[in-house]
Amino acid sequence: MKLAALDKLSRFDPRYLQALGAPLVVVAALAMVVLPMPALLLDILFSFNIALALVVLLVSVYTLRPLDFAAFPTVLLIATLLRLALNVASTRVVLLEGHNGGDAAGSVIEAFGSVVIGGNYAVGLIVFLILIIINFVVVTKGAGRISEVSARFTLDAMPGKQMAIDADLNAGIINQEQAKLRREEVTKEADFYGAMDGASKFVKGDAIAGILILIINILGGFVIGMAQHDLSLNDAVEIYTLLTIGDGLVAQIPGLLLSIAAALMVTRQNESGQMGQMVFSQMFSDPKALYIAAAVMALMGLVPGMPHFAFLFLALLAVACGYWITKKNQQQQTIEQEQQKQLPANNPASSKELSWDDVRHIETIGLEVGYRLIPLVDKAQQGELLARIKGVRKKLSQELGFLVPAVHIRDNLDLAPNHYRINLMGVAVGEAEIRHDCELAINPGQVFGSVEGQVTTDPAFGLEAVWIAPELKERASSLGYTVVDAATVVATHISQVLTNNASQLLGYEEVQQLLDMLKEKSPKLVEGLVPDLLSLGVVVKVMQNLLFEGVSVRDVRTIVQTLLEYGHKSQDPEVLTAAVRIALKRMIVQELGGPELEIPVITLAPELEQILHQSMQANGSEGPNIEPSLAEHIQKTLANATSQQELAGQPAILLTSGMLRATLSRFVKHTITSLRVISYQEVPDDKQIKIVAVVGQ
Repeated sequence: MKLAALDKLSRFDPRYLQALGAPLVVVAALAMVVLPMPALLLDILFSFNIALALVVLLVSVYTLRPLDFAAFPTVLLIATLLRLALNVASTRVVLLEGHNGGDAAGSVIEAFGSVVIGGNYAVGLIVFLILIIINFVVVTKGAGRISEVSARFTLDAMPGKQMAIDADLNAGIINQEQAKLRREEVTKEADFYGAMDGASKFVKGDAIAGILILIINILGGFVIGMAQHDLSLNDAVEIYTLLTIGDGLVAQIPGLLLSIAAALMVTRQNESGQMGQMVFSQMFSDPKALYIAAAVMALMGLVPGMPHFAFLFLALLAVACGYWITKKNQQQQTIEQEQQKQLPANNPASSKELSWDDVRHIETIGLEVGYRLIPLVDKAQQGELLARIKGVRKKLSQELGFLVPAVHIRDNLDLAPNHYRINLMGVAVGEAEIRHDCELAINPGQVFGSVEGQVTTDPAFGLEAVWIAPELKERASSLGYTVVDAATVVATHISQVLTNNASQLLGYEEVQQLLDMLKEKSPKLVEGLVPDLLSLGVVVKVMQNLLFEGVSVRDVRTIVQTLLEYGHKSQDPEVLTAAVRIALKRMIVQELGGPELEIPVITLAPELEQILHQSMQANGSEGPNIEPSLAEHIQKTLANATSQQELAGQPAILLTSGMLRATLSRFVKHTITSLRVISYQEVPDDKQIKIVAVVGQ
């Protein structure tokens, strides 16, 4: 049991004591009003009251901004209530025990009544009244007026500040989180100055209460001392006046400290900075005021009868301070001039002529986002899109066989807030509108119910989808929806766009790098190809044709060997592409149909294929001349057959002759993206074909 108790104490959270502090002070104040207090406890509480007021004053001085001490009005109210409760408790002790002597009400009251004012109640009364005048007429009245005006103007300025925040948010200068923080700061500022306006009334009332308590205590002491304790008039006046004045001074000194703290808080500007540093930098930035003040002090010190030492010493001190500030300003100006001299060297744009470096080059891949989508790409806000795009690039590079260029991301205020745009070579190739704070529930083709949200379309594949709240994710998944976040939606769209336009990403630099990598393993193979047999441009065109038709260029060795074999026969990239495809037929078929021995294919009717052959022979390299109605029929039939294959979970493959393959591949490239076209020569010998549909019957 003891060990359990010790463990419980060791795990005690000190925040519990912090939470109990204010309620305990309030309850203690109420207890002091009702219950009698011994003199020793009064001494402790009066000392605590003075220490509390001093701490509050110092915190007010060292606070960087008024809003950093937003609890000040509450602290002021609690300290005022504590002091008034102490007044009631000390009044009870003074009136009940005052006839026994000066120490009957405690050592603190006796010390202030005897030592501070020298035991002279007339001097004490005057000092007390002076403190009351300073506190009530000067400090409290001025602080109350400033609090009232500040609260009024702060409340009047709230709508304008809110509109300014909304304008910055709409312009993209700040994001949603920054706007939220600024709105909270505006609200806190209004609450603080409104509370300070009310708290100043407590300070004013406390000063008035001090005067009334003094008068009541003196008159009550006279009556009680003379009527109940048979004291003479002189003894009653001396005892009760000294005790009452000591009691009043003990209460008024903390009150004056709190009034000064309140005045400092309401006169501070809402800027972050130490008060001492701000005052010094603003008062003594120009030494002229010190020099003039030194001259006036020196003249006053030379007047006969004046205290020469005091005035002349202060004049010399002002001159020394002014000289020190002058030297400091000169050093600062020298540093700024040196920086200005170095500025042209550090900023070549201001002195150099325009060069090609000043020309903005087109980015290969670009992503532009509206300002509300910035959190998706901002690392400081834990944006996940950057990591997703990096994963997309890695996956595509492995699949396509070359390094996919980096995606350059930037914000675009011309876009709608939730809009993004994908650019290739500076041209927009994909765009959509998303909601970064929601999840996208995509209908894969069969779901078992509906889910609440904003109906939309998946930007990557055009499937039906719904933007739903994050808390509905599990329900949507149980209904058969595929649920992804906004970052995944954008990354998938980028992956689809880059896959469909892979041929545009491969250029001379990328092909040369592939050849250099192959050269490390097979130097003779590469040296015999470029530039002896084929130019680099022909090799680039062949690889671009392969990527355009959905064929990876991972097997660079086979591609180069085929080009070496057929380069002597033809320099035509189309002929060479067909030869390379035949050499890569095993890889092509495996990527389309997997390791299955049987390949499901769609074929053209013999009559239709004959018509296309004749048209090809008539037009030569220009391709077949097909009637619009026939072309529409072919496209529609191929689309239906492709959909049937996708629903059956099988690849959509169009099998045709080698003469028509390239033409039909371009024909269906952008309309039926999932359909792949192969020739009879590209079917491996160990594979069998299964005709699932015939076009043109």
